[in-house]
Amino acid sequence: MSVHTENSHEVIDEDKRDFIYIATGTVVAAGAAGLAWPLVMQMGKAADTLAAGAIEIDLSKVVEGQQLKMLWRGAPVFVRHRTAAEIAEAESVDVSDLKDPQTDDERLVPNPAGKLEPQYLVMVGVCTHFGCIPVAEQNKVKPQGEFGGWYCPCHGSHYDTSGRIRKGPAPKNLKIPPYEYISDTVIKVG
Repeated sequence: MSVHTENSHEVIDEDKRDFIYIATGTVVAAGAAGLAWPLVMQMGKAADTLAAGAIEIDLSKVVEGQQLKMLWRGAPVFVRHRTAAEIAEAESVDVSDLKDPQTDDERLVPNPAGKLEPQYLVMVGVCTHFGCIPVAEQNKVKPQGEFGGWYCPCHGSHYDTSGRIRKGPAPKNLKIPPYEYISDTVIKVG
């Protein structure tokens, strides 16, 4: 559509003008995206960091009734070799009474044969309230928490023998990291 202005003999083609505006805007947006892309990509984790973000743990080295603490991506990972009594305690809990309901089996990963190994509990050892590190029992005589599991000394959260929140301000259970069995006795976390 062409328009003649009153004060001049100039012809304005509005369709051409709109096309130029749209084309200019598209080029500017593409240029901005082209400049922003490298900045956004450099904020991600490097490939070598992600590759180093996995650890292997030999479960056969964890004695029954004891806990192994490993560091994974800057956070402690607890590997607890639970006793039959600890497993029975975890399985006997009515999950409807829990703040973050999960059965003990839901917190386990199957071995290569597809079977759950309830004696091995693997968790990120960071309290879900403010990120403190909960402590486990010091010895069999004096457990740290009221439920035989872990206790966060910062604000008083108590976790049971399955790492589930039972008392205190923590909103969630201790997190289960991504892990898999790579053999009958070795797991890979990450």
